[in-house]
Amino acid sequence: MLFLIAILAAIVAFSVFWNAKKRYNKLESTFALSGFVIAVFIALSQFWTMIPAGSVGVVDFFGNVSENTLKAGINFVNPMANVIKFSVKTQEVKEQMTVPSKEGLTVQLEISLLYHLNPEYAFDIYRTVGENYGEIIVLPQFRAVVRGITAQYEAKALYTSGREQVAKDIEQELTRLVSKRGITIESAPLRQIILPKGLTNAIEDKLKAEQESQRMQFILLKEQQEADRKRIEANGISDFQEIVAKGLTDRVLKWKGIEATEKLANSPNSKTVIIGSGKDGLPLILGNH
Repeated sequence: MLFLIAILAAIVAFSVFWNAKKRYNKLESTFALSGFVIAVFIALSQFWTMIPAGSVGVVDFFGNVSENTLKAGINFVNPMANVIKFSVKTQEVKEQMTVPSKEGLTVQLEISLLYHLNPEYAFDIYRTVGENYGEIIVLPQFRAVVRGITAQYEAKALYTSGREQVAKDIEQELTRLVSKRGITIESAPLRQIILPKGLTNAIEDKLKAEQESQRMQFILLKEQQEADRKRIEANGISDFQEIVAKGLTDRVLKWKGIEATEKLANSPNSKTVIIGSGKDGLPLILGNH
């Protein structure tokens, strides 16, 4: 459309310029010539279009939509065609919902949805849905799937570790519904869950009781391991004493006594050694201090 307007403007400007030149009206001819140049420049610029990064262009030539989408960058196009730009970047939708649980309780839920458009399906989305495909396809399906999935889980699962499985189920079900339209679901993280106050307190009390029970089991296991360690240590000492006792014969004891006597006799301390006065004939040593 802009191309046609620019062409008409160029024709009019040139006509004014030509008539002004015939009348020797220099000022009017100058303005007309400037308008002609600007109009021609605008018309020529319509042969090119700029597609920003993270986007694709869909070419619509009077209702005939081309299946060949334009990639990011500068593209040569039919100046009479209309180019519609679609973002293929990751988009986020944030929703605050009131959803039911399996027990029929009402749960306040804050959830996000991350998705993007497949570039190869951009022309089909434009032809069958339009530019606001997110509001027409993604959002209604997203809301319906979230309510359907949460109704399959108890409120406790939404509040505890089961929330990861809930998010995964939402992602899988939504992917099944919209992937055929060229929309890729990346993730559906649960941002915040608010349960009825009484239920929240009950769940927290139960979790505390379970944690205390696990702590006591850990303490009992630790005490049992310590008792086993002491029992093994006592058995080792008993075995050692039994082995030593069997090896301590009279001859060994006498030999050890002689070795000890020799060491004492050779020491620099002053002492008195009485030979044969000790028990079993061992020397008796009297030291002076």
